[in-house]
Amino acid sequence: MPLFEAVVLALGTIRAQKLKSFFSLIGAFIGVMFLIAVVSIVKGMDKYVQEDFAAKIFGINTFTVSRRPEVQFGDVTDATRRAWRRRPQLYEEDFAAIRAALPSQYLVAIESNNQVEGVAGTRSSSYIQVSGVSDDLFKIRDYKVESGRIFSTEEITHGMPVVVIGRDVADSFFTGMDPVGKTLRLAGFPFTVVGVIEKQGTVFGISLDRFAIAPYSSEIKKVVNPHKVVDDIIVKAGTLDSMKIAQDVVQSVMRSRHHLRPAEDNDFSMTTQDDVLSFWGKISSVLYTALPLLVGVSLVVGGIVIMNIMLMAVAERTREIGIRKSLGARRRDILAQFLVESATLSTTGAVAGILAGLALARLVKAVSPLPMGISPSSIVIGLLLGVGVGVIAGVYPASRAAKLDPVVALRFE
Repeated sequence: MPLFEAVVLALGTIRAQKLKSFFSLIGAFIGVMFLIAVVSIVKGMDKYVQEDFAAKIFGINTFTVSRRPEVQFGDVTDATRRAWRRRPQLYEEDFAAIRAALPSQYLVAIESNNQVEGVAGTRSSSYIQVSGVSDDLFKIRDYKVESGRIFSTEEITHGMPVVVIGRDVADSFFTGMDPVGKTLRLAGFPFTVVGVIEKQGTVFGISLDRFAIAPYSSEIKKVVNPHKVVDDIIVKAGTLDSMKIAQDVVQSVMRSRHHLRPAEDNDFSMTTQDDVLSFWGKISSVLYTALPLLVGVSLVVGGIVIMNIMLMAVAERTREIGIRKSLGARRRDILAQFLVESATLSTTGAVAGILAGLALARLVKAVSPLPMGISPSSIVIGLLLGVGVGVIAGVYPASRAAKLDPVVALRFE
């Protein structure tokens, strides 16, 4: 029997026996649906973490010196937290020492953060992320100015009350007008808006545009940290290799300033985007390892159901098999007929599972900050699994049908 004819016959059987076909399809459908959905979400997360989260939050070829780790994964004991709290603060003098120790091609910046209330005219908000920074931060973060300008080195030196704001702050406080030149009060201190940064977007649904950046030497220092204390010292290099060299230099400077002996551990942290990526790599590898096991269980169950349905079909169509054999059908024709029917059942379920999996991934993307990335390889694997499960599950029923004696089959009632 030609393959196309066998597939058409199998599809006709599916239409004629809808309930049996539904139970035959359900195993492959569920397994492939979750395969496609999970792979799409995990693949999207891979791209999101590498290109958006790590790059936007930490920067490329950039590391951050801080009192405690910028990113904390896993269970952190109380003893570890207490040890972090006992660490010395970072000071503006540390920033000056690091900048003096590194060649001029490196960018070095201070950043101290706090969340404060902002007021402009009659409008106010309690959720503005304010930062006291030095001028290199704009280059490190690769901020583009939408209107106005960034503040100058002279304004930092003199502690001028100027501020650069994000797009969300501009929209919230200065709707329908140019914010440049207007006054924005942060924690009660008046600042003149000198620039607006281009929209940065979101990370995991959290806006990156609700911020206000002022010189670290301005009045903002009174609301972000105690006198001369800073949260982070950020260093950006041109290449990965030069970043590693800078890390060694900075580590030496900080250990010297903290008077650490060679055997003592660092009492400060240096965080890079690789720390985030390596942790995410562990999570994604676990997901990719566990996924085949979960899908495999579903497909095994689906295969057993298909095999039982096909055995019932052989019993119900014994007389049909006898008639076909008496008309000249060979054993391999009967075998092929039932194998194709079984494979068609599971492949139909797999195709439906692929469509449902893509729809599920899009639904997750629509109702949550989780992204999705369509993986062509997972679609191909889903189809192959559908065909494979059907063929394997159909071997035994097809073999029984092919071995039926035509005389006995014709007598079957």
